[in-house]
Amino acid sequence: MSDRYFLDTNIIVYSFDVSDPQKQKTAKKLITDGLIQNQGVISYQVVQEFINVSTRKFETPLSIKDCRQYVDSVLDQMWEVYSSKDLVYSAFDIHERWQYSFYDSLIIAAAIEASCNILYSEDLQHKQKIYSLQILNPFV
Repeated sequence: MSDRYFLDTNIIVYSFDVSDPQKQKTAKKLITDGLIQNQGVISYQVVQEFINVSTRKFETPLSIKDCRQYVDSVLDQMWEVYSSKDLVYSAFDIHERWQYSFYDSLIIAAAIEASCNILYSEDLQHKQKIYSLQILNPFV
């Protein structure tokens, strides 16, 4: 494993959340550090979920133009893991063994595939270790 870390969708979403300045600051720092140090990683699933949330569920939804610009200027630089048959089968194994939802298992499988040693997420079990991957809630 390496110093690379994976960002779950909720981290990206919190970077836009002005209602919780502390979470927003933490999320922005993880994204910025990930870009500057070339250690932040996301998957196609994170991009898809972010587009859905940001254009439909934000208090003031992003326009498609603004969303596309953010994907192009920020997310594209961290986007390394794409859908594959192997990723789906890894997610099946994680789902069966650790009892995460299938979609959470895809996130975990993507982080492992990208050789990340940390997965930052608010939605998963803080400090749980899955193989060599440590899940951390950066807001704790």
